[in-house]
Amino acid sequence: MTEITITEIAPQTVIGLRNRGFYREQIPAMIMKLFLYAQDKKIEIAGMPIFLCHETSPEEAMIAAEEGKADIEVAIPIATPVVMNGNGPKGMTCYTLPGGAMLRAIHKGPYDTLKTTHNEIFAWMTEHGKEVTGSIREVYHNDPREVEAEDILTEIYVPVRREN
Repeated sequence: MTEITITEIAPQTVIGLRNRGFYREQIPAMIMKLFLYAQDKKIEIAGMPIFLCHETSPEEAMIAAEEGKADIEVAIPIATPVVMNGNGPKGMTCYTLPGGAMLRAIHKGPYDTLKTTHNEIFAWMTEHGKEVTGSIREVYHNDPREVEAEDILTEIYVPVRREN
């Protein structure tokens, strides 16, 4: 059973890309494009890459994945804002990713087993009367090209309302 907690995260300045397609094809390519742009422009990276899932239910995500119509956004935290002025790749922007109250869980293992952890999160949310209030985030803590599949760490954040 995955440990699920509620935490508060701070807003982050990021460079991001948004596209539609298949998760498996788009996410790695988009992350690489962001890193290459940051390296080329000497932008200081301030955190690990983030995937933002704009489908907010398991059913929506599954349908989008099967049809190759997923609304995919990836972002990389940066130290200071940059002015894009259309100079970056098409669709790349610099913006502040909102913070706030988030459910947090850590998944250890291959990406193709993330569904299990997501299902546990949604079951926990149902049990505790929580609803998704924004884009679900996955923060990738290591590179699958550098670690064994069973050692991949993914931190999952789900925006929710904090109770008073």
